[in-house]
Amino acid sequence: MKIAIVGSGISGLVAAHHLHRRHQIMVYEAAARIGGHTHTVTVPEPGGRDQAIDTGFIVFNDRNYPRFEALLAELGVATKPSHMSFSVSDGRGGFEFSGTPWGLFARPAHLLSPAFIRMLRDWRRFNRLAPGLIGMNGTAPSLGAWLEREGFSAHFVDRLIVPQAAAVWSAAPEQMWAFPASFMAEFFGNHGMYSLRDRPRWRTVAGGSRSYVAAIAAPWRDRVRTAAPVRRIERLPDEVRIEADGCETENFDRVVIATHSDQALAMLADPSEAEREVLGAIPYQPNEAVLHTDATLMPRRRAAWSSWNFHLTEEPPARTTVTYWMNHLQRLRAESQYFLTLNREEAIDPAKVLRRFTYDHPVYTAAGVAAQRRRAEVSGVRRTHYCGAWWGWGFHEDGVVSGLRVCEELSAVGDAKRIGRSGAVAEVGAAGAAGATGEVEAAGAATIGGAAAGAAGTTGAAEIGGAAGAAVAPAGTGDPDEEALAA
Repeated sequence: MKIAIVGSGISGLVAAHHLHRRHQIMVYEAAARIGGHTHTVTVPEPGGRDQAIDTGFIVFNDRNYPRFEALLAELGVATKPSHMSFSVSDGRGGFEFSGTPWGLFARPAHLLSPAFIRMLRDWRRFNRLAPGLIGMNGTAPSLGAWLEREGFSAHFVDRLIVPQAAAVWSAAPEQMWAFPASFMAEFFGNHGMYSLRDRPRWRTVAGGSRSYVAAIAAPWRDRVRTAAPVRRIERLPDEVRIEADGCETENFDRVVIATHSDQALAMLADPSEAEREVLGAIPYQPNEAVLHTDATLMPRRRAAWSSWNFHLTEEPPARTTVTYWMNHLQRLRAESQYFLTLNREEAIDPAKVLRRFTYDHPVYTAAGVAAQRRRAEVSGVRRTHYCGAWWGWGFHEDGVVSGLRVCEELSAVGDAKRIGRSGAVAEVGAAGAAGATGEVEAAGAATIGGAAAGAAGTTGAAEIGGAAGAAVAPAGTGDPDEEALAA
């Protein structure tokens, strides 16, 4: 078949990786580069050594990324251990701690603070109660309502759990009040965040995440049109027509839309009611990321420095405010300390700014989680297939799984056509349609990369949000001997 793939984030890359072997593909990318939120930049240092620093997707772990790990192994891309930890600081030194043994009481006065001690006790109580929300499939109350009902202290809510959740999903702290509590509980459970033991081990791509982008795209790089934003996708009875900037209008047998859901909806010439409802159910929030060398954005006490550092501000911020310590996350051998800060450029010394970026991240709501369960109503219908990390938690493994599911849908279409030509058109056509939607969704993409069945949202990540999202096991380091807060 002749297939258009719109978008070259992780889902589009995975789709192209598998489809190019049997089909004629063309990848459209709006940006001048491929990779989406997988974005590594080169920073020169004195002596001629260049640092490859990630600004979107950064790390993954050995538990929640089985398909992504398998992909890296297939591509022969090297990885190395990362270090995971989380801190909260007011920036003045009056309140700061990290989830490591030496950082929990980095400010010794916390030992004598009843509010701080209760916060830690509430954390242990949270670890006992939150697993009860798992499996409620969105019927649980909002995070804010649940925390209030269970009587958690203001210190715990405002200075621990809300910062932690806001950092994971790159969401504004105030938005976390409406966040589905069961969605968060399942994520924490998948990452072993309710206990000290059996935590996942975190890793990062050697040479920066661009290493895997180059490797996966090498066989079909000549089939990519960059700086070619798609303006219109028209579904015709026997083909799909694509109109993109700088390109001639072209017709395809199928289209794979591997963009954010709101972008996908905007491209459709005639969206169905189901497409309007499903694709329009997930709002997105832009987050400004600044790569810099200004260490004043880190906690005042070095003992509290962590891989992820949440900023408490006097007024509730409109967007999450986090600084990532890139030397720690990527294990950089560098002369300078490098940081990536979200939504606090005004606090950074302009002379120490290296690069600026904008990443859009999905904002998860109860309506959005409900829309994820309606995938079969829109994907594989009218010659159109949708993939993207937004079908799950919003992280890299979700993007891989989503790309594999689209490949399974298209495989079912191809099987139906081949058998149809032998005379069983009606019967196999119906089976193929079921396989491309409901059955594939339930059974998983087992034949491509071993993708298993899980419903959307079986993973998590340490990414700067969205299709390259922000997630960690922020309560600890990922190393059992270095965790205290989750005890």
